[in-house]
Amino acid sequence: MKLLYTVVAASLALAAAAAHAQEKVEFEVASVKPFSIGQPDGPVTLGARIDGAQVRMVGLTMRDLLSSAFRVKLYQISGPEWMATERYDLNAKLPAGVSAEKLPEMLQALLIERFGIRLRREQKEMPVYAMLIGKPPLRLKENIVDPSAPPPKAVEVSGTGGAQGISVNLGNGSSYSFMGGKMTAKKVTAPTIASVLERFTDRPVMDLTELKGTYDLEFTVSPEETQTLMIRAAVAAGVQLPPQALRLLDGGGNPIESGAEQLGLKIEGRRMPVDIIVIDQVQKVPTAN
Repeated sequence: MKLLYTVVAASLALAAAAAHAQEKVEFEVASVKPFSIGQPDGPVTLGARIDGAQVRMVGLTMRDLLSSAFRVKLYQISGPEWMATERYDLNAKLPAGVSAEKLPEMLQALLIERFGIRLRREQKEMPVYAMLIGKPPLRLKENIVDPSAPPPKAVEVSGTGGAQGISVNLGNGSSYSFMGGKMTAKKVTAPTIASVLERFTDRPVMDLTELKGTYDLEFTVSPEETQTLMIRAAVAAGVQLPPQALRLLDGGGNPIESGAEQLGLKIEGRRMPVDIIVIDQVQKVPTAN
């Protein structure tokens, strides 16, 4: 169980300091190499940090890196199964005068060059969960963001996990955790809530609430539902689990439905068209730095 929490926490640590960029730019210098998780039974902290011109990404999977580089969710990346399990350590320096907002395009250029990536875009209809407004009242506590607050000097996105549960820092005061059967989140938007929930289920979760605020939330699940959520999170992260663990999902229902109901939201199964990035070619080992 310790290993399960460790790997799931690693899968929840995503680089998220990104915005659209038009001009082609590349890192001034960059190194990327395979990452070793170290002691599997101990707590682990993985993620990304941008401090001035320095960029550090620790233990992110190829799927995580591509998600950040192309500003898409994990389920929008289609390619070899190993992309969800092989992890990498990236160190880079932003060019002088270039802001971190151009990080995605620089990351795209680096991954394509070092991993020989060839890709294409297509649209695919697939089963999803739609997140909707449920029966009132809405039990999301609005977190008012102070527009006059100075931006942080460093942006850090990280996840920590151990036998007691997982905790994820999304940067800029936004975070969530799942411990002791309780899910809590602070300073999250509706799209972020959907992204968090889909980490613990078997389908993408699409935000159709049209909620515009920033919220704090909390809900609880039973021990049986906790087990189901952690197994589904491991499967979504590409972890290979033994058949006896997967059998625990049979008839286990969908715990995120009850969690969403506690928040005044609703989860509804649908089929919807989704934009997909298909990776036709990618090397597992990067070229020399």
